[in-house]
Amino acid sequence: MKHKKILFVCAGNTCRSPMAEAAFRAELKRRKIAWYTVSSAGVSARGGTPMNPDAKQALTEAGIPFSETFKSRRLDTKTVEEAFAVICMTEDLRAAIGRDSVTTFFGLAGREIPDPYGQGIDAYRVTLRMIRECIPKIIKQLGMDEKNQGGNS
Repeated sequence: MKHKKILFVCAGNTCRSPMAEAAFRAELKRRKIAWYTVSSAGVSARGGTPMNPDAKQALTEAGIPFSETFKSRRLDTKTVEEAFAVICMTEDLRAAIGRDSVTTFFGLAGREIPDPYGQGIDAYRVTLRMIRECIPKIIKQLGMDEKNQGGNS
């Protein structure tokens, strides 16, 4: 069975979407949900930029593993087309992509994820907490919960 791709999207791909990628990947592992790969990108990312240090600190404090060699990447058409689910942090980001197949945190979990950039570590902690609170709803909305795991889909 081919892995389905879950893609988280923010603006610069250095704060919100890498935190969502790491937290979502950790939750799938915790739940033993297989057959999905998780990545992230940014609609206006420069590409090659490391994860924001405050994002790394928030993930570390929460005990969530992440790649120390993470580098931002710019969202492209191919990445969107290959994804099982493209999940944007806000409606504005979804609108910027302009595809009906793209969804949002609000659409799946009832909450937008505001950008913590430049607001200090406490804002990153709050952002990560908001992302983590949404993950169970996203898993359920996408039909990824354990009862759907078995390789038959």
